[in-house]
Amino acid sequence: MVLRSLGDTICYHKSGVSQDQPELVLVHHRMAFVSVSLFAVRVLQMLLPVEKASHLLPEPMSAALFLVSLDMPVSLEYPNIHEAVVAYLEQLNSENYSIYKQTAEAVYSIECTCNFLSDVGKEGEKNLLELVELADQALRSFSYHQHFPLIKEMICMCSKICKSAQASPLLQGESQKVFLRMLSHPLLQVKIETYNCCLEITKECLGVYNVTKPVSSLCNGIHFLLHPKVLYEISAFGIQEPKNEVNAAAKAILLYLLQGRLMMTAVTWNKFIESLCPVIPVLQGYADTEDPLGNSILLLTKGNPEAGEGALPCTTRLKSMLRLLFVRKPLVRSLALKLLACHLTREEGADTKRPLIDARILSRVTNLFIVKKPIELTLDDRRELIIRLETVEKVYKIFTSDDIDLVLRKSAAEQLAVIMQDIKMHAVVKKLHLVDTIIEYLNECVGQDGELIECLILPSLTLFRKVLCADPVMRLALSQQASLLTLLFRVSLIFHENCAVVTEVGALFCLLLFDEVSRMDMWSVNPSNKPSSPSVFSLPVSVFRRYHLPVRVVGHHAVSPYSIVLPLSTDCLALKPVSDMLRIAWNLSWYHGSENLLKQMNSESKIQEFSDTLQLTTEDTLTLKMTHTASGLKDCLHSIVEAAAHREVRAAVTRMSFYLLNDRLSLKGGSGPFGVTLKSLSWHTTLNRFLQVLPACTEDEKLLIDIIHFLNKLLKEQRKSSSVELLNWLLELLLRHSPNPLLDLLVLTESQAREETDDIQTAVRQQLQKELIALFNTLLLSFMAVTDRKCLELFYVFQTQLSLKLLQCLRVTDAPHFYGLPSLERTLRGMAHLTASPGWSSHSPLTKPFEICVKYLSGLLEVITSFYVERGGNAMSFMGKGVTKNTVLCLLHLSHEMMAQAQSSEWMSLWFLPLGSHSEGHATPQGLAWLIPLWVDRDPEVRFTSLGLGSALTTLETGCVALANSCQNISGGLWGTVVNILLDQSECSMVRREAAFILQNLLVIPMPSVIIKDYTWQGPCVHDEDSGLSLIGKPALQALLYHCHFYEHLNQMIKHCYLGRYTFDLNFSALDGTSEGSDLNGLDDSFKFWRAPSRMSNQDQDPSSLSTLETMVTPSSGSTEFPPFGPSSVSLPEASHDQFAAQVIGPHETASAQLPRDTSLPAPLPKQCVVTPPLLSAVCSLLDGLLVIAPGDTARAFRQARLIELLCSIMDATFLESCVQELKGPLPLSSPVEHTQAQVSFLLEYLSSLSRLLQSCLLVDPDLVIEDELLKPLVTNIIGVLTICTKDVLDVELISAFYHTWTHLFNLLATLLRKAATASLSSIMMGLAKHWATVIDMLCTCVSLSTTCPTLSTASLQFLSILLTEEAKRHLQDKNKTNSCHTPSMASLLDKTQENQKSLERLNEVILQCYEGKSSKDVLKRVAANTLMSLLAVSRRAQRQALKADLIDSCMEQMKHINAQLNLDSLRPGKATLKKQEDGFIKELSIAMQLLRNCLYQNEECKEAALESHLVPVLHSLWPWLLMDDSLMQIALQLLCVYTANFPNGCSSLCWSSYGQYPAQAAYRGAPSTSLMGCILKLASQMPLENTAVQQMVFMFLSNLALSHDCKGVIQKSNFLQNFLSLTLPKGGNKHLSNLTILWLKLLLNISFGEDGQQMILRLDGCLDLLTEMSKYKHKSSPYIPLLIFHNICFSPANKPKILANEKVISVLAACLESENQNVQRIGAAALWALIHNYQKAKMTLKNPSIKRRVDEAYSLAKKTFSNSEETPLNAYYLKCLENLVQLLNSS
Repeated sequence: MVLRSLGDTICYHKSGVSQDQPELVLVHHRMAFVSVSLFAVRVLQMLLPVEKASHLLPEPMSAALFLVSLDMPVSLEYPNIHEAVVAYLEQLNSENYSIYKQTAEAVYSIECTCNFLSDVGKEGEKNLLELVELADQALRSFSYHQHFPLIKEMICMCSKICKSAQASPLLQGESQKVFLRMLSHPLLQVKIETYNCCLEITKECLGVYNVTKPVSSLCNGIHFLLHPKVLYEISAFGIQEPKNEVNAAAKAILLYLLQGRLMMTAVTWNKFIESLCPVIPVLQGYADTEDPLGNSILLLTKGNPEAGEGALPCTTRLKSMLRLLFVRKPLVRSLALKLLACHLTREEGADTKRPLIDARILSRVTNLFIVKKPIELTLDDRRELIIRLETVEKVYKIFTSDDIDLVLRKSAAEQLAVIMQDIKMHAVVKKLHLVDTIIEYLNECVGQDGELIECLILPSLTLFRKVLCADPVMRLALSQQASLLTLLFRVSLIFHENCAVVTEVGALFCLLLFDEVSRMDMWSVNPSNKPSSPSVFSLPVSVFRRYHLPVRVVGHHAVSPYSIVLPLSTDCLALKPVSDMLRIAWNLSWYHGSENLLKQMNSESKIQEFSDTLQLTTEDTLTLKMTHTASGLKDCLHSIVEAAAHREVRAAVTRMSFYLLNDRLSLKGGSGPFGVTLKSLSWHTTLNRFLQVLPACTEDEKLLIDIIHFLNKLLKEQRKSSSVELLNWLLELLLRHSPNPLLDLLVLTESQAREETDDIQTAVRQQLQKELIALFNTLLLSFMAVTDRKCLELFYVFQTQLSLKLLQCLRVTDAPHFYGLPSLERTLRGMAHLTASPGWSSHSPLTKPFEICVKYLSGLLEVITSFYVERGGNAMSFMGKGVTKNTVLCLLHLSHEMMAQAQSSEWMSLWFLPLGSHSEGHATPQGLAWLIPLWVDRDPEVRFTSLGLGSALTTLETGCVALANSCQNISGGLWGTVVNILLDQSECSMVRREAAFILQNLLVIPMPSVIIKDYTWQGPCVHDEDSGLSLIGKPALQALLYHCHFYEHLNQMIKHCYLGRYTFDLNFSALDGTSEGSDLNGLDDSFKFWRAPSRMSNQDQDPSSLSTLETMVTPSSGSTEFPPFGPSSVSLPEASHDQFAAQVIGPHETASAQLPRDTSLPAPLPKQCVVTPPLLSAVCSLLDGLLVIAPGDTARAFRQARLIELLCSIMDATFLESCVQELKGPLPLSSPVEHTQAQVSFLLEYLSSLSRLLQSCLLVDPDLVIEDELLKPLVTNIIGVLTICTKDVLDVELISAFYHTWTHLFNLLATLLRKAATASLSSIMMGLAKHWATVIDMLCTCVSLSTTCPTLSTASLQFLSILLTEEAKRHLQDKNKTNSCHTPSMASLLDKTQENQKSLERLNEVILQCYEGKSSKDVLKRVAANTLMSLLAVSRRAQRQALKADLIDSCMEQMKHINAQLNLDSLRPGKATLKKQEDGFIKELSIAMQLLRNCLYQNEECKEAALESHLVPVLHSLWPWLLMDDSLMQIALQLLCVYTANFPNGCSSLCWSSYGQYPAQAAYRGAPSTSLMGCILKLASQMPLENTAVQQMVFMFLSNLALSHDCKGVIQKSNFLQNFLSLTLPKGGNKHLSNLTILWLKLLLNISFGEDGQQMILRLDGCLDLLTEMSKYKHKSSPYIPLLIFHNICFSPANKPKILANEKVISVLAACLESENQNVQRIGAAALWALIHNYQKAKMTLKNPSIKRRVDEAYSLAKKTFSNSEETPLNAYYLKCLENLVQLLNSS
């Protein structure tokens, strides 16, 4: 019904317009038509999918959409609406849509027409290809505009293009298409003009009067005519046009061309002849001896073949002569016979051929091919073969055999002729060369003895015809053979009396002579690559008409192939909407846009440039002006300036409001035509005079109401991108000194109040106040996104002034029944908007902020007392509901302002109400008891807001105590009340959420476990009446939770979480109602600006404050419109993730919920409200607090109720990503962007709260989180959320929310790795590898936010560092495991992936920048350094990047700088020692050395760079400071170990002498030696035993150096090895060597790898004996080192005598063979084999029976042991050693 009414309204306002109506009526109709049309389309888009339109839309709406689609101004001003209209129209009415499409094509053609005329007249270089395209499109609208000057311009352009030698083939081809379409245009007048124009150009170029001019300069102008297709069009259609103007011009053009050889250059004439040849078959149809054109055509055929260049080719001329035999005029045929006779007589060998040409024969054959029964040129194309191919071949052999009688051969030929009727049989005879055979027979026939085979000629010709008819390729080839054509003509003369033979020859001539014109694809505009069907031979209809043909064939080209179809029929043009659209389109295109057209219409001088039918009517002009927003607004402002009465101004302002409404309906907002135009107009000045004076009468007030209402609407539309200029103008108006009408009108003076006796005047003033407050509310909201400093300063002053004015409006001194409730509610609503912004009270020059807050508090508490407490709340009365709601909201905002402005926390007592102060003399303090009834109010918003006020007050301990004391008389007290509200399943989520925040705040204050006297905060108290037992504090809390089945309720709450979007019920909050309750600036709208996730943009705050910050509005530069929290009506998408669908009936009623299938409850739960993510966020924070209070009990409760698993199941990265995608590109029917932003914000808030809870769980009990079925999907979802692309999300606060959530997720992953790396590392690595490219980009983004969001940067760096560290640990643990699970490693991802190389380089770069760009005191620098260390240790690519970025040089420079600073500080008095607490140099030095260490790790290129940067000298200069700090020394030694590993040059550099400056204070530790090597040896010699870490690093470093020849020389010279001999062996029962001994053994082992080192060992007196003794002891990590040293020494021939001389060593090695350890056996066997190899003395010694026996036994045992089992390389080597030993010992 509504849609029908809308359709009727649109049709009425469109069709009910006439020229005789006044202009005001026309304006009204037009404005109404546009606005209602836009509104109707928006309604359709919201309610009805396009594909359903045909089933549901009524006929009036279809008619209305048709009218809107044809409205040209609307389509230009609102293109998106126009597109939607067309889409609906297409589904609704195919006929109307077809008319629209045709009209749209015509409009486009008109636009091209005007653009062509404009461009072609411009001077300078032109884009000819673009002009040709415009001309092509312009041809389609001639039927409407008939602007014929266009034709001449087009033809001149075509002539110019073809004349130019530089024109590309593409350009020439396109221009030719345009010209052909002009020649064949369906509109006769266009055709006439085209032909006449062509004739004029032809005359101009070839006229006789131009004979004196240079030929070449003229004849090029006709080149555009010299093309086969053009000549074909003129010959086939132009000459035959019934209209005399066309055919006469066509004939004249051809005549000029045929007779103009003398006026043409040779090139032009040859081009003409070349183009004419394919057209001659058509043109010869007009040959006539009496007609000038026909005679010229005959002359062309008669031309002398010996004329040479410029004449027709011989074959073409022969074909034209033969073709004349088929012309209908006898005289022409006679002439053709004479020409052919001459040709035959000149033929080579004419004397030997039949017939002899004489007059007798010529007289008989004038009508030779004029037959009575034409032949049908049709063949069959059967699917299946009827006759076998072998049979055809046999018949063919009979036909061609010379040995068979002619009668049989004739019969075979006739049979073949019948068979050849089927095209499929042709291939067989073609292979057998049938055509060549037939031509051979024809040649025999025309010979002197040809009578013999005359009987075969007829069937042969029939065969020839059928094969030729089906083969266009053969036809083309044979048509060029003049000998064949002559041969056929001779055959026809021989058989001129045989009608059948003559008919067959005539048919063959038709196929060969008319072959060119039979090919349709040759003449089409766009020839196709596909050949035409071989079975079809057709001729143009014009050939049928002009020739007498002996065949019947299919005809084509009855109309020109170049003719176009006009888009609009005459009937369509007769429709008024169509003609109106075309007329407006013509004028818009002619003047190039609405603005130019309207300027022309307003100008005094009007030049008639086109026909009257194209001139705009008065209605058209008004329609354009009213629809075009810019001109309409200018007209409105002009009307206001020129207005003589209030009514005219109000009408103009109303029209401006309509334009604003149209912008909104077209979804353009501030960027629409209205917003754009308004910025360019000086409308402020126009409206200023109405806003600077107080209204003097009611009419003034009404006008002011309209203007303020318009400004309010304008501010609403521009709220997201408010104009600073507009806001400054308004604020300057509002802050004017007296008079200040806009603020003064808020408060009525006493005289004004007395004057309000008239009801109308009272209503007007009330409406004025309402509009003023609405304007102020919108103005307050508009500053959410403003950043201009001047504007903000003005706004702050305005805020405080407005607060004082509103306080005056709050008249609470009268009795409640005298209050004007609507006025009071409006005032309170204004206060709610005002107080929502922090700092609103702090900009008054006279009154202190806290004093303003106190005044507000007293007034608001008095309102609460009057309207709520004394009346018993809303339960007693429906009056004052809005008053209560707004008052509580103001109190909530006020609590935050007082917290900010108060100097101490003593202000809490100001919130207490006296009890019975109005009735009793002695008032007792009531405290905050007035707040408790509001918690159970009938209105959910009052409950929500009052609980929010409770959560705000409980952020202070005094508030908690006061609120608890106020609830002493309530059953359950404060704790029980709040817990009951939280667990009430019929309560809405926003109320329960605030209850959770109160509980969270109560948990923050430490509570005792037993009763403590005079303790301020006892916590909950539980008393059991049966047992008399009382509990307080933590035990009471646990008892309360147990009694309420708290965790079981939470289980059900989580299962019923609903992730969908929520919106208000339409009855609860209309967008644009006129009543106060539905005003957008009312309370309902203010709820949209309560930022649930507001804390996300800040740092994490104390848990006690989390619940209260969410009820404040904070200035933001992003989007500020969020939907309310309350699920007053819930959209119902498909349920998923244990969601359930619920629909709330009213603002405070609830409907029953449908539980999911997998949910089981102990009993049915009636009236269950929706559980939303914000509620679960608060629950997570509450559970986090409980986990802190009672870790063990809470963790057990979590496990029993499966809370963690359920909470994690709600996390859905895919769902969140789909919402973000919707934000990036909202669909036409999707929810408003603000709603989607709110949904995403709530989900992100939940993820943050859940992450904090999970971190706490990991700290208390990791098993809660690390279960496989929970951990893997959790990690997948975390990585999914982290990799959501937010690149195109524009809302700043939403981006901040993402950053906040990502910070918590990174922290959660880091905690997971710290506490449960074994369980979580594989899952995390697999998740990262799956999205590696996105992960790298995301890490780059996060790390690069070190300035704007340092917490996220820190969290991401910490996660990356811990991940790399934990993976490295796992790699070390799994090194010896053969069956470890294969998961992708960070090393492989960082170094082996080539796809994301640039991203990886960028990651390294941003981490380096983060490290180098921060000061040493910045925590982020330390975090970045740790991450960089981990990255360098793992990634070779990172090392290369660091080297490229000069990290090594910068670290070296930093170390030098630190050394200089330390030396300088050491010289200052008062700083004798290095103090870590006072100086940060040690930390900087530590980080620099660690970075260097990891950068050099296993990277020779980096080590070379360090060598070039003089690493060793720098460390040598730092040596005294390193000696003073063990941790620094350990790091320095680690650096040196890494540096010298597998790097001989580095080892050698330590032996060089280096010098530096050393502080005098360090001299007592000893000045450094001449080389760092000497320092190290000295340190190792003096090392105290308790300093094991440094001791171990020193010997590890020396072990590296021991592999260097240079270093071994230094060690030898220093006598350092003598210290080994002083080692003491274990005594008593201790069988284990000391750690120091093991370090020495490892050093000796490395020394023993070289012969020089072995000599050093052997030179130590007693060393071998000591090693022999040490081999008897054990050590867990290195049990075989002494044996390995012996093993190495045995391999040198020079050492063997000393080994053999030491019986202890030999006995130790021999004893190895009897060891139970296989490694020992191998070492012993290898050493003995090496000793005995090539050394005869050793044989004699080792042939000792004891040793030989051991060898033999070991060998036999080894053969038995390893023969049956799989032989490993080590076992094979052992066998080989023993085998060689046995052989050597047994040999003589």
